Amino acid sequence: MDSKLKKILVVAETLDVNASSGAKANLGFINSLVSCNYSVTVLHYTRKKVTVDKTDCFGIRERKANVNYILSRSQRVFQRITKINISKPLERIFGHSFIFLNDSKSISKAVLKTNPLTYDLIITLSQGASFRPHHALLRTPQLYNKWLAYVHDPYPFHLYPEPYSWEEAGYKQKENFFSKVSESAKYSAFPSQLLKEWMSQFFPNFKSSGLIIPHQQLKIDVLKDLEEYNGLSHDGKFTLLHAGYLMKQRPPFDLVNAFRKFLENNPSAKEDSKLVLIGYASYHRKGLEFEAQTLPQLQLHLKNVPFSVVNTLQNKASVNIIIESKAEISPFLPGKFPHCVYANKPILALSPKKSEVRHLLGASYPYACQVDDVEEIAEKIELLYLNWLQNKEANLNRPDLEHYLSTDYFKTIIESV
Repeated sequence: MDSKLKKILVVAETLDVNASSGAKANLGFINSLVSCNYSVTVLHYTRKKVTVDKTDCFGIRERKANVNYILSRSQRVFQRITKINISKPLERIFGHSFIFLNDSKSISKAVLKTNPLTYDLIITLSQGASFRPHHALLRTPQLYNKWLAYVHDPYPFHLYPEPYSWEEAGYKQKENFFSKVSESAKYSAFPSQLLKEWMSQFFPNFKSSGLIIPHQQLKIDVLKDLEEYNGLSHDGKFTLLHAGYLMKQRPPFDLVNAFRKFLENNPSAKEDSKLVLIGYASYHRKGLEFEAQTLPQLQLHLKNVPFSVVNTLQNKASVNIIIESKAEISPFLPGKFPHCVYANKPILALSPKKSEVRHLLGASYPYACQVDDVEEIAEKIELLYLNWLQNKEANLNRPDLEHYLSTDYFKTIIESV
């Protein structure tokens, strides 16, 4: 791509920043395009009114006068009346749900209405295990030579590395769908080098078409008053914060046990330290609530919190924590990584040695270890605490990472294609 590029069309599945980490990543990506002074048009399937500054932003309407819509609604009525879930048998046959197929067609129809051949680049952004915009673009072969398919996570589910052991109904059809994406999109992009390498094992075309575009910071102001969330703030204490969804494969209990051990080894820290966990943790909720009964320094808020509040808490915390699964490899770049970097507070990275987080922080980074090593985690917390006693405003101080996650670097990657 040369300097003549001016117009970019972004087709995003969701931009609801308070609903998912994928939406935050999508909006951060779009904001970086705007900051590069491109003319950006956004089509999104958020299903609610969303505006993005300095873009032409349009919501996509669901198509209703078609067979897939009628079948999807009929399926819902049948399941509600009979209490029989027939989703999996249907997906084994068709690969995707009727709702998915109707959403895909709705998106592709909306794309065609934008006069898409006038754009220099068309970027598809998704969330979770959906990839509806990617499926929609497959319906428009005339746009393949303008298409950059952003792959935020492994897909389909059965291609996740251990300890994830997911397998979806219709997985063969889903694998065939993504093989077509890898062969059709002129460009692909991944938030991490490890994810590109991982996906290239299964879809070799990604090896040649793939760019590395890390998740972008979603820049918003730090709040002056957290109102009802004030109790989650640091209160002048040594505050270890984990903000984000605690999946089944990312248990926090070794962290909690390490924090207990740190307090046992440093009794004076009991009065001025706390571990704060916020965000959904449905699988671990009961265990965490049990731990909190005997650990008053453990503060829980296991429900959704507005991103503006999360961002403020990350900027006010003494230490931000990243928890990943116990695994041989973790190719993911967590969506919150850029926000932790720009919060400029030390990061406690509980990640496998072979992970994108450890790769970016560097082999010599002092506050990284395996997620299940209680002894070492306790030692890292103690080291962080002693540093905090000497300097309450201790910083991450990583201009190299700030540059890597910056708009300037983002622009060099976009223009390199």
